[in-house]
Parts: sequence; structure tokens; C-alpha cells
Amino acid sequence: MSTIVENIAKVRDRIREAAQAAQRPVSTVGLLAVSKTKPASAIREAYAAGVCDFGENYLQEALAKQAELADLPLVWHFIGPIQSNKCKAIAEHFAWVHSVDRLKVARRLSELRPERLPPLNVCLQVNISGEASKSGCAPEEAGELAAAVAALPRLKLRGLMAIPEPCDDPEQQRATFARLRSLAEALNASRQLALDTLSMGMSHDLEAAIAEGATWVRIGTALFGARDYPAAPTA
Repeated sequence: MSTIVENIAKVRDRIREAAQAAQRPVSTVGLLAVSKTKPASAIREAYAAGVCDFGENYLQEALAKQAELADLPLVWHFIGPIQSNKCKAIAEHFAWVHSVDRLKVARRLSELRPERLPPLNVCLQVNISGEASKSGCAPEEAGELAAAVAALPRLKLRGLMAIPEPCDDPEQQRATFARLRSLAEALNASRQLALDTLSMGMSHDLEAAIAEGATWVRIGTALFGARDYPAAPTA
């Protein structure tokens, strides 16, 4: 087996074990392969091993891969910061966006989503650790933003996403993810929403994320290894 195939098997084992420990069906946890900076050939190899969902941070890089892999029925997720001038291409070429943190961007995505496509699945990115260097709305702003985004006609608000501050302590990891889960539960109760998605957990902390309810874990390094060429300069 190639390294990617072996890595996918190992990550699926980790997901299964974490789901079992949390007494959750493994089917409730989706594997989102973060393929930024990786070549189309790596994505093709991962697809052959059963992975269908791929996350990209850089628009121009993603569009090139999408064109090269157009023969495959892949599901593309945009997971990076969103610039307003990128909204049209994102709205046209992705099925999911995990990184909506401003109403202006959400409105643009809704306006530019083609009618021939189903509504764009979106998650609100929440700066759950309060880091100045991270994108995301503040937790206390999430309710108003969620209500406004849920009302947009060409978007389907699915849930919340977070990139917590890196931490090696499993208990602290769980506490941070629990805050995002609790926020989603509160929004469902107070805003009459139907959020069903928590996009949280990466290669180093997927177990803690699954224990606290993650429905997408975004895995890059554990599948594809470290970045092997410089990231594209565009978001």
C-alpha cells in the first residue's frame, strides 16, 4: 500500500475508536481530507482509497485541482479565510464553506450562488479561543450572525467551525470543543435553528473533538504528511 492509503486506514481507525469511546455511530463523523498544498495526484489516490470530501484553503490552487480532477465525483469544501473578491468563484465551485465569519461575505455568497446548484452549505467560523491571529466571529456575536445567515435564500446554515489554539492536553482540548458544542446547542434553542454540524478537530486532536460531538474532522498532516511546497499566495 502507498503511504496515503496506509494513512487513511490509520485515521479511519482513530475515528472509529474515538466514536466508539464516545458511544457514537462512526457514521456521524465525516472525514474531510485537507488537501491544501498537495497535488491533484494525491487527491486522486485518496479518492481511490474511499475519501470523497476535500478541503482547500487557497482558491486559485483549488480551482486548478478541480479542473484536473473533474472526472471524479468529489465534494469540495472551502475552509480558508474568505476575501470578498473571491466569493463568486467560491459560490460557484464549492459545496461547503466552513469559514463564514462576516455577514457581508455570507450575503455575497448567497447572491452569487448559481440557481442551478443546491443551496451552499455553510458553517460559521467562531474564534473559540479568542486568538487575535485567528479569523472567526466572537462567540457572543454568533447568535446575531447565525440568525442573519440562516435567512439568506441561497445558503443553508449547517453549523459551526473552529480552529482552537494548539494544545497538547486532551482535557483542555475537550473543554475548548465543548464550548463550541454548547454554543451550537444554545443557538438551536434560542434562535430556533437546526444546526447539525460541528467542524472541529484536526490531526493532533481529533479524538477530543469527536468526544465533544464533531461531525467533520479536518485532517491534513495525518493523511498527506507535512506541506511539501509553499502555500499559494491567494486565499
